[in-house]
Amino acid sequence: MTAQLTASSPLTELKRRIDARQAQVGIIGLGYVGLPLALLYSAQKFPVTGFDIDQRKIDTLASGGTYIFRITPEEIAAAKANAFQATADYSRISSMDAIIICVPTPLNEYHEPDLSFITDTARAVAPHLRAGQIVILESTTYPGTTEEVLVPILEKGNQAGLKASRKGAAGEQDFWVAFSPEREDPGNTQVARHDIPKVIGGLDPQASEIASALYGSIFRRTVPVSSPAAAEMTKLLENIYRCVNIALVNELKMLCLRMDLNIWEIIDAAATKPFGFHPFYPGPGLGGHCIPVDPFYLSWKAKEFDFHTRFIELAGEINVAMPYHVIGSTISALNRQKKAINGSKVLVLGVAYKKDIDDLRESPALTIIELLQKEGAVVSYHDPYFPFVGRGRKYDLQMKCSSLENLGQYDCVLIVTDHTDYDYPKIVREATLVVDSRNATRGIQSDKIVHC
Repeated sequence: MTAQLTASSPLTELKRRIDARQAQVGIIGLGYVGLPLALLYSAQKFPVTGFDIDQRKIDTLASGGTYIFRITPEEIAAAKANAFQATADYSRISSMDAIIICVPTPLNEYHEPDLSFITDTARAVAPHLRAGQIVILESTTYPGTTEEVLVPILEKGNQAGLKASRKGAAGEQDFWVAFSPEREDPGNTQVARHDIPKVIGGLDPQASEIASALYGSIFRRTVPVSSPAAAEMTKLLENIYRCVNIALVNELKMLCLRMDLNIWEIIDAAATKPFGFHPFYPGPGLGGHCIPVDPFYLSWKAKEFDFHTRFIELAGEINVAMPYHVIGSTISALNRQKKAINGSKVLVLGVAYKKDIDDLRESPALTIIELLQKEGAVVSYHDPYFPFVGRGRKYDLQMKCSSLENLGQYDCVLIVTDHTDYDYPKIVREATLVVDSRNATRGIQSDKIVHC
């Protein structure tokens, strides 16, 4: 229900500014989620300011460059022409009308939620809050984070004693808070970003109304739900659905290998059913920010309610084990060539977590490289999107991209990411042994190929 307020109310004024494209939009975190979102708002003529603690990103954008492959310098130039700018100065938060937080939410070493990026961001924002703003969290997290973690920090950290607007709260409140999960799908060229419906859960009806107006200006459809927690759970459901189904086909793949059956043929046949089946495909493990992480966020939160998510945790265990399955298959393939893994030269083909993108987050290739090195293999890699792989939160490889010339020098070429640019028939012809974890060599007949 639309809030019944006077024409001079803060809600009415903020909605007016949004409708007129005058609302100042601040986006915190200029990574794979935040920067595309900033460009969407800029394309609709909103004045947009991006905030990030990584000065290299700020400098790159200031010079008209880009650090995300699918975003071109021309898009950055167009945004700058519409007054888009990036900064590390959080004092400028006070001039924003809408603040959208798009920061990482990884797992720690114990597979527990790491909310440090959210809490650090909230502490940086709080001193600069003013009345009449809306703060929206987009980072994937467990149900309750917005209300139990974000809001208290914002309320305690501002010196003016500002309060978030809540359902049933007495008196006039000062700012609004909502959660709206990101739904980015890197590499997906079939669905335009603005065609992806935006789920919105406000802390109160006013927050939902403002957030719907804000997102409705750049997305074709908004989907309001009853609360931030409902929106947070929606995001987890979407990704756990994928995680569980991928775990199912991964397990069936390992069974089919023992039974000498082709899981890819079987999936294609099952996909001809016009109802009740949606195809998912096996691989060397899960990657990306969401699908490998989200099940653990929910299982951790569920323990607070004395609930054990056995089914979801089992799916996570199966997917986490897939890189180890790939290593075992590679060792077996080399053994059949009368070679030990210790000392063998292995070229890992593709390190991005999925094909045709420049994203390393949670990529199974990183785990596979480290496992190969632990087994004594001499490991190289090739990926057209990564000339160098240095250090991240969970890896420290310091490796340069190798050439695809002279593939015969390697004892094994291990296909981990099936980039479209690769000439797979040529790779099979020139390699001594090919271990294929993605079915990239489908249709190529050769006794050099081992599917895993």
